[in-house]
Amino acid sequence: MNQGELANLTLAEVELRTPNARCWSMGVSRLDVFYRRLLLTKLFIGGWGKPEDLKRIFEFRKIIGDREKCKSLVPEDYPVYITKTEEHSDCQIHDGFFISPLEHLVPGILPPEAVKARFQFIVPKRWQKNRPVCIHLAGTGDHFFWRRRTLMARPMIKEAGMASLLLENPYYGYRKPKDQLRSSLKNVSDLFVMGGALILESTVLLRWLDRGGYWPLGMTGISMGGYMASLAVTNWPKPIPLIPCLSWSTASSVFTTGVLSKAVNWTELERQYAINSVYEEEIINLLEYCGADSFKMAPHLEKNMDSIEHLLGLSGANRGPVGQYSSKGGGKAEAGRGLLIGGSPEGARAGDRVDHLLSSVNSIGTNLNSPPRGLHANSTLHGKTSDSVKCFRPSLHRESISFMKGVMDECTHMANFSVPVDTSLIIVVQAKEDAYIPRTGVLSLQEIWPGCEIRYLNGGHISAYLFKQNVFRRAIYDAFNRFCLKYPNV
Repeated sequence: MNQGELANLTLAEVELRTPNARCWSMGVSRLDVFYRRLLLTKLFIGGWGKPEDLKRIFEFRKIIGDREKCKSLVPEDYPVYITKTEEHSDCQIHDGFFISPLEHLVPGILPPEAVKARFQFIVPKRWQKNRPVCIHLAGTGDHFFWRRRTLMARPMIKEAGMASLLLENPYYGYRKPKDQLRSSLKNVSDLFVMGGALILESTVLLRWLDRGGYWPLGMTGISMGGYMASLAVTNWPKPIPLIPCLSWSTASSVFTTGVLSKAVNWTELERQYAINSVYEEEIINLLEYCGADSFKMAPHLEKNMDSIEHLLGLSGANRGPVGQYSSKGGGKAEAGRGLLIGGSPEGARAGDRVDHLLSSVNSIGTNLNSPPRGLHANSTLHGKTSDSVKCFRPSLHRESISFMKGVMDECTHMANFSVPVDTSLIIVVQAKEDAYIPRTGVLSLQEIWPGCEIRYLNGGHISAYLFKQNVFRRAIYDAFNRFCLKYPNV
């Protein structure tokens, strides 16, 4: 299948809009679903991560989520080193590194390979106007620098005389742990460590560029890179252009209802959640869940999940019927769900919405009608409680999804972080039919960041990434121009 055929599969002409509605009624891109079926590797094969690491991450999130508390976390003169410079016809490419501040603030949380933060700084030989620099954070699978340099940085030099700084994510490229398979993060906690590191590392680079006299400075990223850029900007104490592309307000929906949820190793996550009580008895109490109304649109989400499952070829027999299991008998996990949905006075009705939603996505993982592997329906169990017995409870998958949503929202939900200084400098580019980044049922960025602009293009996640990089670049130029007009002397 050639590029033209792929484009015609889901894309019409680009249509940019700024809707006033809370969120779009989202269709599902067939190309997104098709592409996901080509990916065979599983996410989070190691499970949730060490409980003590999760505790440290969540406590640190409460600091880094408050911009005022972070003013002195990274010294103004934090050391940054340039190791090599290459001369090209239109630019210079500088390779550099520094030690991630996260290693100093939360020692040992980063894998050894990720402690050294590497970057490429691509500078035009002739500036067109001012000395603008845009920091690009990497999306999923974007190892090293070639992809961002080729698709974004070099064209930006030609089109706008704009420099780019490409930071390598922890767990990617030179910073990838030896036991990690390609781009598949081993533990759920790895994603949160990556986010915390990138927030601090972006601060280092913004201050370094500011000291060097570059202006204006901005941040962007595609998909996961857009999430990370958004998190980083919430921590910056000055007005700054932000252009998150193909990302949204939280990563929780990506791993619980989006097509990537099919790649999550739910079997291992459920097993660990069942046999280690620390998750539901201790860690759940560290969460400051912000999306109390995230489940209001459950019927729309259920409809969306139906369309995804239809495209994936799942039969009705593989789905658990909606509302089959009640919320009784869940112990502390069920009590904790009140916290996860905000603990509102109408907790009972909110709990019903949660159960309704989670029941509708049972097909993401194991079939709740079947006993765990190795146990027959008529088995008689004797003696001490084993791991298998602990795992044999009907609500386990629902509890695991609820816990996933809670921990993901804790560390990635934009409402858990400070609002950027000037939201009018934010231009979000989203795909209408994005099956990787579900928008239904979660707070919109316009609610969290009033004044930001949302631009929608037709099609899905993959087609937008493959064919619409020029739209992303145009949004970057517009945001930078908006900054220059509004803050000519900052």
